[in-house]
Amino acid sequence: MFDTQPRFPELPALPGVGYKPQHFAAIMADPDPVGWLEIHAENYMGAGGRPIAQLRHLSERFPISVHGVGLSIGGEGALDPDHLARLKHLINWLQPTVFSEHLAWSTHGAEFLNDLLPLPYTNATLTRVADHIDQLQEVIGRQMMLENPSSYLAFAESTWAEPDFLSEITKRTGCGLLLDVNNVFVSATNLGFEPRAYIDAYPLDKVGEIHLGGHDEDEDDHGAPLLIDSHGKPVVDPVWALLDHTLARSGPRPILIEWDTDVPDWPILAAEATRAATALAKVAA
Repeated sequence: MFDTQPRFPELPALPGVGYKPQHFAAIMADPDPVGWLEIHAENYMGAGGRPIAQLRHLSERFPISVHGVGLSIGGEGALDPDHLARLKHLINWLQPTVFSEHLAWSTHGAEFLNDLLPLPYTNATLTRVADHIDQLQEVIGRQMMLENPSSYLAFAESTWAEPDFLSEITKRTGCGLLLDVNNVFVSATNLGFEPRAYIDAYPLDKVGEIHLGGHDEDEDDHGAPLLIDSHGKPVVDPVWALLDHTLARSGPRPILIEWDTDVPDWPILAAEATRAATALAKVAA
């Protein structure tokens, strides 16, 4: 297991946002209440140009969280060595505060799927994911955080509850956890479990970052509600309520507002961050 002690600096327990280049000028002029930024690693693996130049400026002013979407940590095949090398290069020069990835798979053989697909929670999956996390942490030389997925179906072969599965991964690898509260709400609605009970069973002491985002509402073939994790709308009130429940148990944590499709103007995104700041202030009080 990778030695994650001593840990790298943590993000501040403040609101953050997923950085989009169209917001660069507004963020540099007046970022309040945003205290940190997150980028997707795969968008910054090039050699230079305006994206890298802007990121260098931002990193001088804000703590940066790097969030990967393409490693396929849950995939059956080996991690892509070229992808790992590019990720290591990015982390070496940027020196972000944290790095995170998804508990999901997105590769099959040589094919890459543009989706983050869920996994069966079995002992075999646990060993494979833990091995991949160990390898990743050795390559990048630091602790990573693993994000809970949004699920649309359950696997009959699963023998672990998701919170227990994630807890065991942290014990085997020393990794931290990224808790996506919207993903919990989406999965709970789609699979029919109680989201607060999920939070109550979650290893909150391992959480270094919380995500919030919007989702789309649909119906399945039987007319039951089906939620799609889209990151293209404001956070809904039930997810804000679930965040309050989470923070009451965990204490203040860094909270990220994700908005990756139909990205709005900066004031709308800043307003979501302000609401996150209000949630944090209630816990602090």
